Amino acid sequence: MVVVLGALGFAGWHNYKQRQLAMQQTQQKIETLTKSSPEEANAEPDASGASLQGKPAPAFTLVDLSGKKVSLAQYRGHPVIVNFWATWCGPCKLEMPWFEEMNQKYKSKGLVILGLSQDDGTSADEIEKAVKKIGVTYTILQPDESVPKLYGGVDYLPETFYVDPKGDVVEETAGAPTKDEIEADIHKILPGA
Repeated sequence: MVVVLGALGFAGWHNYKQRQLAMQQTQQKIETLTKSSPEEANAEPDASGASLQGKPAPAFTLVDLSGKKVSLAQYRGHPVIVNFWATWCGPCKLEMPWFEEMNQKYKSKGLVILGLSQDDGTSADEIEKAVKKIGVTYTILQPDESVPKLYGGVDYLPETFYVDPKGDVVEETAGAPTKDEIEADIHKILPGA
């Protein structure tokens, strides 16, 4: 068990480091292009990989595992966690019980957690089976390839966006954080925190 948790922790850390490296490489490419070509310097920047922190969370409407439509807009006025995950993702399965624990702890304060599955080609029944095995009760939404693009391109999993009651992204994380880091990020979006 310790070996499995250690491996999952390492995978999450490695995932996070790879994401950071990719973001640095993208920034270097942008800087190189803007220095070498005035036309490129005046072009619209590519939103892929750009931070959403301090900006409004992109709106979406998806379908939950029971077939009900769920939109981010319906939770305006609530602190919301938008978590991109997949059934095959080890670090995702490590953090999901922590999200469930936080869901139980803070739902009385209005916290909403939306788990956006990235399992293309996987049925809702298969996703639901995996979610039940993990013990998650918060809302899980079925895959739609357009939503990750709205969030700057989700290249690594898990990736999480913490949205305040006004609808702005306050924090974003890539890779599996610790339970304490998740709770600290939740406090950033709770009203009166």
